[in-house]
Amino acid sequence: MSNEAGGAPFNPRDGLQAPFRDGREGRSMSNANVTFAPRGSSLAQGPPPGSFSSDLRSMTLPRAGTPRTEKGPFFADYGRRDVEKTSEERQTELREQLNKEIKIKVGSENLLDALVSKNNRQTKEQRLRVEAELGSSHRKIIELRGQLEEEIGRSKRPKTPPRNRLSGMFQSSPARSPQKNDQNMQDDMLATEESESPTYVLSEILQALENEGMQSDYYVDGANRLVSLFKKYPALKYDLAWPVFGLRIQTMLLSQSREVVAAGYRVTRHAIADRRSLQTIRGLKTDELVVLSLVKESKANIEREQALKFVRAFLDVKGGIHEISNSVLRTIVSIAEHHEDRLRSLSILTLLEVLVRSPSMAVTVGGMAPLTEALLDGSYQGSESLASAMLYLFDRPSTRVYLKSGHELDAAFAIFTDPMAVHSNEEKLKSSARLISSLMTSWSGLFVLANDGFQAIRGLLQSLAYPSLIARDLTLDIISAVLQIKAPSWSSSFLAGRRLTTYGRVANLTKDNLEAPSPLTSEEEGQDRVCLTEHYTALLLVVLLQSGLQQALSDLIQEDVECAIGRKAALLHGEMLNLANRLLPYSFCSNLYMAPELMGPVGSETADTSLPHIAMIYQADSVSRTLYRSQASAKDSSGSKWQHKQQHTSSTRIVDPSKPEVDYDMDEARFRAAIVETQILNHVKYVKWNWDLIEDLIEGPLKNPKRLSEAITGTKFLKRLLGFYRPFKYRFSDASNTKANQRYVRVGVSLMKALLQSSEGITHLSESKFLRQLGECLAQLDRTSGLTSLAPLFSSWRTSETLTGGYFALLGALSSNPKGLEMIERWHMVNIFYHLIDLHDRDDLVELLLGNMDFTLDSHLRVMLSKALTACQKHIRIFSTKLLRQYATLVPDSVDGVYCPSSVCEWAIRLLATQLYDPEVEVSEAAVQILEESCNQKSRLEYLVRCRPQLDHLNEIGAPLLLRFLSTSLGYQYLDRLDYITQEMDDWYLGRNYSYVTLVEASLTRALSMPPQDDSRSSINEPLRPREYGTLPPNFYRELTHTKEGCDLLRESGHFDGFVRTITQLSADHEDSEGSMKLKGALWAVGNIGSMELGAPFLEESDVVEWIVQIAESSEVTTMRGTAFFVLGLISRSLHGMEIISEHGWNAAMDQYGRSSGYCLPPTLGNLFMIKRPHDNKAGVRNMARRDLRPRPITDKEPVHARVLSFVVDAGNAVLAKKAANDLNGIKGRHPEAFSSVDLYHKVRDVLGSHNFRLPVRRFILDLFDRSVMRNVVLDEEESENESIRTQRPPQARPRLT
Repeated sequence: MSNEAGGAPFNPRDGLQAPFRDGREGRSMSNANVTFAPRGSSLAQGPPPGSFSSDLRSMTLPRAGTPRTEKGPFFADYGRRDVEKTSEERQTELREQLNKEIKIKVGSENLLDALVSKNNRQTKEQRLRVEAELGSSHRKIIELRGQLEEEIGRSKRPKTPPRNRLSGMFQSSPARSPQKNDQNMQDDMLATEESESPTYVLSEILQALENEGMQSDYYVDGANRLVSLFKKYPALKYDLAWPVFGLRIQTMLLSQSREVVAAGYRVTRHAIADRRSLQTIRGLKTDELVVLSLVKESKANIEREQALKFVRAFLDVKGGIHEISNSVLRTIVSIAEHHEDRLRSLSILTLLEVLVRSPSMAVTVGGMAPLTEALLDGSYQGSESLASAMLYLFDRPSTRVYLKSGHELDAAFAIFTDPMAVHSNEEKLKSSARLISSLMTSWSGLFVLANDGFQAIRGLLQSLAYPSLIARDLTLDIISAVLQIKAPSWSSSFLAGRRLTTYGRVANLTKDNLEAPSPLTSEEEGQDRVCLTEHYTALLLVVLLQSGLQQALSDLIQEDVECAIGRKAALLHGEMLNLANRLLPYSFCSNLYMAPELMGPVGSETADTSLPHIAMIYQADSVSRTLYRSQASAKDSSGSKWQHKQQHTSSTRIVDPSKPEVDYDMDEARFRAAIVETQILNHVKYVKWNWDLIEDLIEGPLKNPKRLSEAITGTKFLKRLLGFYRPFKYRFSDASNTKANQRYVRVGVSLMKALLQSSEGITHLSESKFLRQLGECLAQLDRTSGLTSLAPLFSSWRTSETLTGGYFALLGALSSNPKGLEMIERWHMVNIFYHLIDLHDRDDLVELLLGNMDFTLDSHLRVMLSKALTACQKHIRIFSTKLLRQYATLVPDSVDGVYCPSSVCEWAIRLLATQLYDPEVEVSEAAVQILEESCNQKSRLEYLVRCRPQLDHLNEIGAPLLLRFLSTSLGYQYLDRLDYITQEMDDWYLGRNYSYVTLVEASLTRALSMPPQDDSRSSINEPLRPREYGTLPPNFYRELTHTKEGCDLLRESGHFDGFVRTITQLSADHEDSEGSMKLKGALWAVGNIGSMELGAPFLEESDVVEWIVQIAESSEVTTMRGTAFFVLGLISRSLHGMEIISEHGWNAAMDQYGRSSGYCLPPTLGNLFMIKRPHDNKAGVRNMARRDLRPRPITDKEPVHARVLSFVVDAGNAVLAKKAANDLNGIKGRHPEAFSSVDLYHKVRDVLGSHNFRLPVRRFILDLFDRSVMRNVVLDEEESENESIRTQRPPQARPRLT
């Protein structure tokens, strides 16, 4: 396929350029022995050819050896170019230096964090050196960033075209003009092409290519100009005069210069417009030329690569695959079979695309053999794509016959089941592991592995008994990956053998749960969310359990319970039991929870040996119970995401459970002792203060009004602590913005909240200089305040490199309290905030301000946010819109003793409804996604409907939100008045239901192929709509059946009866792709309707469930069975639907409350996976045998030609190849005129196109013919016209078969 980027202006330096040649090779398109290097490289040996670069140029020294001194201009220019680096090179160097300084900064921060926790006296000097190094890194990073921005800006400015480097190489040639004149000619040429008609420019270029006897770079430049012209004017290729254009192409492809031939292929590839143009191009005899180019040796890789790209361009045209001849495909097959060839990977990829688009063509030319070999030996990096192609063939009966045995993919398990092969093939093991994972996470792959009762999976699990550490580890990783098991945060400690109850481990589990709050979940949302991935995981878990997973894990645990593999198996065993408890019906998991293999006979002689196993099970169970309690307590204490705003960051302090907690009701003596222990009263330097104890005191005793009063009046503790945060003290404001120093911000926020909890604390804070100085510093940025400063505190540098930005977090803590808001307004900070919003050059400051303020209270801050939502720049409007998410999805609850009313959510929803009319689509899309998430609760959805938003202008962006409106009666009435429902129903019934099928299948495929990810980003920075691949997208019919009015409309429309008819009529259709799409669309529609309690009665009125069960158990299309399987899971979500599928023998999983989980399984797996295998289809095998019949032998009346054809056929036999090569060389010596015959060449070509030959054999056979033969074949010249030329040529060296 083409890798060229379209639409770029022509640059003579960006194209294919000829190599440097001295005067002895400077006449015409002569032979050249060259190497190639990318643009801008030196004259040294470049990277190997075969890279997919659109810039084809070659630069090397003359074959004469050392360059002569008279070619001074070129070498002077070459040296100057080495000194003068390009802008890209300078940017790369700056980025490397910047990355290096960032790594130094991160390392210094980590080291400083470690030194702070140690004894100050011992680490004082080291800490000072680290701080100095950290400051130096800050300065260097700022300087490098400035240089990089300046360099990027400089590169974007228009500049004079660079001097052509290669033009100096030909300065001494008489056929070339001086370099300056050549550059002026190129500039004039470019200007002419810009001003004149493209048709006129095309005719001029083609006329220029008629000149003969020019150097290679002349033709290459012309070809590059043609490519640039086709890129700039794509419609030009439709108006080509092929008689003239084709002759120029043929002349270039017949050139003896590899660069000219490569340029010819490149031009021809860009001239392809449609299938008719492909037929015209094939009429130019390009098939013979492509075959000749592909069989050349590796030194012609630039020509071979362009020839293969030219063939791949056929695949981009509709129906173009049928224009690829068998001779070309068999040549590509021979390249794919040649392991040492650099184009092998691209050839395999080409055969793979041919196999998917036309399996019969790939099988006819023998393409399955190299694909299967590449799949098994693990040498091809894209083994998953190979497996996907073969699974695509396995899906339908018509293509399943091309997999002759049906066991092609089972061989991926061979290396795991061979004890002798697992020790020295680590890379092959990893490649096979990836392939096995892709097979087990594909519906068709699961059918492939179901052969012989899942014998391949049984063998994989039995391989856990082999004493190979890497094979065992990879097998356990495969099981974890296919079951979508995410390793818990404590898994590394558990696998290392450390007890989880030691210092800080179990406490960190609770911390992890709080730091990554899950999105808002409610009962309504849980019922609406349908996870197809978990349904597939339930089926896969049953397959693994019935294949012996539990027994294999138990044996592995018993073998060595203390090693990492044993612990990993125990951890996987526990996760497996949790999955079974959550996903499987009771009939499948009732016998899983007893593990007698781990316990051993109680009271027997082996009881002592079972103690470690019992201890491990007890430890895992203890951790599970601890996690359950922590999650429950977290859910009870904080029912919303609103609590976690600005509280849990990457710098959150880990609490040591071994130390006693500071008591809230601490007595006076202990309180005074604790204040003294903080070192605030003893030291002025804040680095010597005990900040952990300070934070404990603020979070504990200082929340007691009595202790707070004592700290204010009795000691200077609070005065000095608050003085640390005063801006003009330049202590907090000058601290570096490092990970370790974030604790100062955290302590400051806690201090503000603690002071606001009592009247005495409020008085102390209002009378301090902290707020007055902070207001003065903010006023320095306000142009209307009259205060200016040469070095303002909130400059861009200080905000990013110091803790100055932390002042906004402190102001945010004040804004969450009415008294704090009064203090902010007292110092006129709100007016300053309004003016800061208008600073278009300080987006960082605006984001800090908006991101830290608390908008829960109705105040001027909400007006400020409204202004930012409507009047600021685009990215600020997007940021502000995302900021509303935490308020629109807020659960009304009692937080910190302050009741949070539902009016906060309503305020956010009103603002988001306004954002729907933003002129920028990105802002409207963000608002739609947040509103869609907020509407998971019915009360919010109804409030949004009452706002009466208009979403017609958003088209598909607003469609999901409109579908949500259908789930309530109020929304139904609103949409009915807009005449939306009937139009949308017709759209879904006539076409959108089919696109829904594609969306679901793509989502499920992506979810099964992606590893489980842990995303703990904040609510502002995380994606608005989490990519929950594998979750069922919104469906019109599902939302419609939420209400009684919708069910009545569905009954009147007759759509459900239409879906039932489609299912009954098309259930036996296995080959029609359009019919399959209609059937899948009808299945998903019925499943979505039956998943709702109000829609389940539709199922009882017909026998559609029986038809769906029949499709799931007997359809010949594997993906159709998968669709029916998931649809039955949807139906089981409703009570009536669960009863109906239970009547047909299927079992549904239920939770502890007796409600359906939406996961159902057949009574036996054999009913689901019984399907006709390729070897069971006798008719298909006979048809394949007919296709594989060898073609009729090709003979010739002339005896010499007949012998040549016979020996060519023998050359395809590995046993007779050497003798046939000697015989052909003998005929070449005795009858050289035979290999100048065009007729013999055509017959040999037919033999090569109908048989499989190794690549060296093809090269050997084609090299036997005289070079003039190809010219006669392509240009249809008579042999007699070239007889005299052949007699004058010296005899060619005989080719050798290697």
